[in-house]
Amino acid sequence: MKWLTKVASFFSHIGTAISEWLDKKERTTVIFLLPYVTLFLVFIVLPTIIAILLSFTYFNGINVPYFVGLENYLHFLTNDDVFMQKVLPNTIVFSVIAGPGGYILSFVLAWILAHIQHRPRTIFAIILYSPSLTAGVTMAVLWKVIFSGASEGLMNTWLLNLGLINDPVQWLQSADYLMPIMLIVTLWSSMGVGFLAILAGILGVNRELYQAAYMDGIRNKFQEMIYITIPSVHKQMLFGAVMSIVGTFTAGSIGVSLSGSNPTPQNSGQLILNHIEDYGVLRSELGMAAALSVILLFVIYFFSWLFQRVLSKSGDQ
Repeated sequence: MKWLTKVASFFSHIGTAISEWLDKKERTTVIFLLPYVTLFLVFIVLPTIIAILLSFTYFNGINVPYFVGLENYLHFLTNDDVFMQKVLPNTIVFSVIAGPGGYILSFVLAWILAHIQHRPRTIFAIILYSPSLTAGVTMAVLWKVIFSGASEGLMNTWLLNLGLINDPVQWLQSADYLMPIMLIVTLWSSMGVGFLAILAGILGVNRELYQAAYMDGIRNKFQEMIYITIPSVHKQMLFGAVMSIVGTFTAGSIGVSLSGSNPTPQNSGQLILNHIEDYGVLRSELGMAAALSVILLFVIYFFSWLFQRVLSKSGDQ
């Protein structure tokens, strides 16, 4: 028990030294930040480090992992035809359309809502924001009902009644239709936290700036948006851009939930996150899954950095 007493005394001395070094205000700040920092280190930093280490190993979840170097990464570049021909192109197309599309839609709708009265603005904001909270439930119920392959499905019923099709279409099992439906669902549920941040930023712009701008020659709402609104809310737009990028690249459950299978039919809706689940859960090749996770991490970081540079420059101007 003596060693426990020594350890306790050691940490007690450290705590005393830290307390003496920090004044009362800084000590309060540290106390309030400590829970967040602890959770961030345990659930974000530590898993990330473990994933990076596992990406250089072969690990099936049972045996002890052993080092294989860059073999996992080379596998996706040279041997995994599904990744290079389907998963990577699908992810790029999905991200290029859904990411900027959802981001632009968030800004436009936030800008429109900022010009209406308080009560209807609050109602419409809740209506637009709610799909981002209930996307998983509604995706499994609402969208499957709409795009059901049976003749009773809403889309098939409408098209059959209009005489545009003769037989029911298997919307969610077709390689031609699954990706467009995924994009529709994603854009429908893209009004999340970034949308609220942009809306709050627009509402917080000083009204005197608009009055001064009209005195200086601005004549319409479009010029007002370009020269006043966007430069004033570039920080909120930056936050919305990062949230949109992360949400788009980490979207994986959409295609699987709609089609009901992983891999999706003919891999038409297969994204990187689905491929990670395929390797990690279905095949128990955790080293491969970790390598894919690291690739996804760096892709997200690159695009986040790119958006930060672009929006920071536009804000400075």
